[in-house]
Amino acid sequence: MDIRLPRRPRLPRTRAGQRRLVQAVMAACVLALLPATWLYLSTAGRLGTTAGAPRTGVAVVFGAGLWDGEPSPYLAHRLDAAATLYREGRIEVVLVTGDNSREDYDEPDAMRTYLTRHGVPASRIVSDYAGFDTWDSCVRARKIFGVDRAVLISQDFHIRRAVALCEAAGVESYGVGVAAKHDVTWYYGGVREIFAAGKAALDAVFEPDPRFLGPKEPGVTRALAGAH
Repeated sequence: MDIRLPRRPRLPRTRAGQRRLVQAVMAACVLALLPATWLYLSTAGRLGTTAGAPRTGVAVVFGAGLWDGEPSPYLAHRLDAAATLYREGRIEVVLVTGDNSREDYDEPDAMRTYLTRHGVPASRIVSDYAGFDTWDSCVRARKIFGVDRAVLISQDFHIRRAVALCEAAGVESYGVGVAAKHDVTWYYGGVREIFAAGKAALDAVFEPDPRFLGPKEPGVTRALAGAH
């Protein structure tokens, strides 16, 4: 049997060719890093801690997975931050946004249950069941729930993208980046953000409709009215 090994790519032999190859590689690297650079520049001055969060009517907590029907440790840390902001009087309403695309998977209800166990009244919690990704959550917060200013809560590796996208969707945002243990999940999240930055840039430029938009919902407005 004649087994042919794949040919190795030929490198340019001339100096001019090698120089063009190096320039092409450098240009590709710059283009790959542009979205991440945009995220850092566009969110400058809009990030901080729970202690520095401005008094705002609404906090938005993004879903981060469930373990056996309960919030994952990463999601629990986000919800703990929201509960702290509520107890300190810095926010009045929590909008929990996550995935409920399957009957056996309901992030928003799990988030609501966790918050009520930690001192946030159910009447101050509003659920978005179609927050399938960050862009969808931001657009729906603005167009469906009427949120135009909010504190956003997520892990530190994700919060810049959340703030940038919500700003692009018309929500004036302050991001609370919740600290997390630097475990495998944290490193995975950090690497994932490098690639997600490209999609975020495209979402901000082209502003696609969410996977599901639907009619406007008065939940946030009613919850805010009940808080006064």
